[in-house]
Amino acid sequence: MSKILIIEDEEAIADLEKDYLEMSGYEVLIENDGTKGLEVALKESIDLLVLDLMLPGVDGYDICKQVREEKNIPILMVSAKKDDIDKIRGLGLGADDYMTKPFSPSELVARVKAHLSRYERLVGSTQKSNDIVEIRGIKIDKTARRVFINGEEKIFTTKEFDLLTFLAENPNHVFTKDELFREIWDMESIGDIATVTVHIKKIREKIEYDTSKPQYIETIWGVGYRFKA
Repeated sequence: MSKILIIEDEEAIADLEKDYLEMSGYEVLIENDGTKGLEVALKESIDLLVLDLMLPGVDGYDICKQVREEKNIPILMVSAKKDDIDKIRGLGLGADDYMTKPFSPSELVARVKAHLSRYERLVGSTQKSNDIVEIRGIKIDKTARRVFINGEEKIFTTKEFDLLTFLAENPNHVFTKDELFREIWDMESIGDIATVTVHIKKIREKIEYDTSKPQYIETIWGVGYRFKA
């Protein structure tokens, strides 16, 4: 069930919108104050925001701007302001739609359905096209071959990326250096064990907070390496 947040200081309007949306199968939250509404919008896991412009505390423009910086959910602005400049400003801050009061609740429901349907298609297509591995602050995008450590992208060579990905996809499994060499370099080690050691060292320098006390890739003395989940 999709969750919708309504930030509207006119309680009668907010309650009417809530009734119609709930009859259409949505879970609805209401906040009548801009400051509290912004807090809920950023904290709660919501799927769509219905946002009035004129609010006590933080106004709708600021709420839209801050929510858009954090989330990619649909934002529907509603206002009694009819001037094009207000619409342009709202849409320019990242709103997906702008409805001028008064409007029928059924129109609101129709627009909510349309935006949620479009959003779900976009999110679904993104999920299908990207193969992601995430473990404790490490995000490995296998499709784009990019690695992010606590949100910051780190640059990896081809073999470093392949080795990190293999270990992360097989957490808590101890691999010998020979096994890792055969898996990543696709050949017998034949004295090239040091290649694995060097690559592990380089990976640690990019993902570990303290390389002397690894939190991700453990050395199992006399055996090999293990990625801790």
